[in-house]
Amino acid sequence: MNHSNKISGTSIHPLMKELMSETFGVMVYQEDVIKVAHYFAGLSLTEADMLRRGMSGKYRGREEFKKVEKKFFENCKAKGYDDYTTQEVWRQIESFAGYAFAKGHSASYAVESYQCMYLKTHFPLEYMVAVINNGGGFYDTEFYINEARLYGGHIHAPDINKSMCETTIEGKDIYLGFNLIHELEQKTATTLYDERQQNGNFLSLSDFMQRVSVSVEQLRLLIRVNAFRFTGRTRQQLLWDIHTIVGSEKKTHTESELFEAQRKTFSLPKLHYSKTDEAWDEIELLGFPLCSPFDLAVPPSHQQKNGAVILSTASELPKYAGKTVSVTGYFVTRKHTRTKKGDIMAFGTFLDKDGQWLDTVHFPDAVKQFPFRGKGCYFITGKVTEEFGFYSIEVIHMERLEYRQRYEEMTCEEEKSTVSDC
Repeated sequence: MNHSNKISGTSIHPLMKELMSETFGVMVYQEDVIKVAHYFAGLSLTEADMLRRGMSGKYRGREEFKKVEKKFFENCKAKGYDDYTTQEVWRQIESFAGYAFAKGHSASYAVESYQCMYLKTHFPLEYMVAVINNGGGFYDTEFYINEARLYGGHIHAPDINKSMCETTIEGKDIYLGFNLIHELEQKTATTLYDERQQNGNFLSLSDFMQRVSVSVEQLRLLIRVNAFRFTGRTRQQLLWDIHTIVGSEKKTHTESELFEAQRKTFSLPKLHYSKTDEAWDEIELLGFPLCSPFDLAVPPSHQQKNGAVILSTASELPKYAGKTVSVTGYFVTRKHTRTKKGDIMAFGTFLDKDGQWLDTVHFPDAVKQFPFRGKGCYFITGKVTEEFGFYSIEVIHMERLEYRQRYEEMTCEEEKSTVSDC
């Protein structure tokens, strides 16, 4: 008999068809292993469960598992199954077991997935805020913020008069939480929030320092992340103001005063200020800039590569299928894998300047010549390919672009662009 005909049928044995009727003859759940081992091979439920656990690899080397495996084949032979049928059932159990999951988990995950899809569809901004407050997921926090921005959300840096410890939303305004600020102590965030709830919004930097007990170092973090922007003073001016209030002290003093003490005012020299400095403060304190990272990237000196067409966004890829193009993308993540020959290749994911996804394929030669060099903007050149309606770029050249550094001025047009994106 042709074995391929057996496999192409609905089942290799009538009993298997009956046991797997709910899943059309395919093992899907961990319970399926137990059912097959118990009803098909005649193992006890205890032995069947040992087989199920052993298939995960954790117990595969144990003597008990070897005994169960041996008994499986002995019982099948005693039941009169031919060798092919027994071997095929065992092969299916082995190939399936490493990917199995409990039926109860399947149902609960299905319900949760449906609920998440419903919430993301009908309440996208609230959903993204919830994901951020839940610690994110596969991607870094900034990419959930990017997704919220695509749904029309207005992203704001932490604000001492509006933010809470966690990220909050008011209409379409999303205020990042204090818990996203690197090195800001939870005690600081909790103290300032409690004070604000009890006695109202803060009126100035001086008012804040009189009402909240906080170290100067913690206060600097709040200023650098622009949490005092309501005062109308720049970060540099506010950092100077700290010392006109507390002098050389390392902590604020919160003693109540009947009248606010009059302090000397000083005529400050013009302090350097640029959106580039703000962006670097945000990168250091939040892990990402709130303006577009493309505004920080220095364009490549030679954009034309291999006669490529220069694209602005990923949405243009379908028009250039089969052609060589170049586009700038912001790195999201990558996945390494191996070819049939065992060589390392990779799949990359980027964002274009509009925040849309851009996928890349890096074959072994490209991986060796143009490796990933961490976060940042990359200038990518390659051939546009299409598979199942999705477009990607087979990379033939890639370089990470340099970022403008602190105190490096932008042109007037670049400043306007950055301000509009922040």
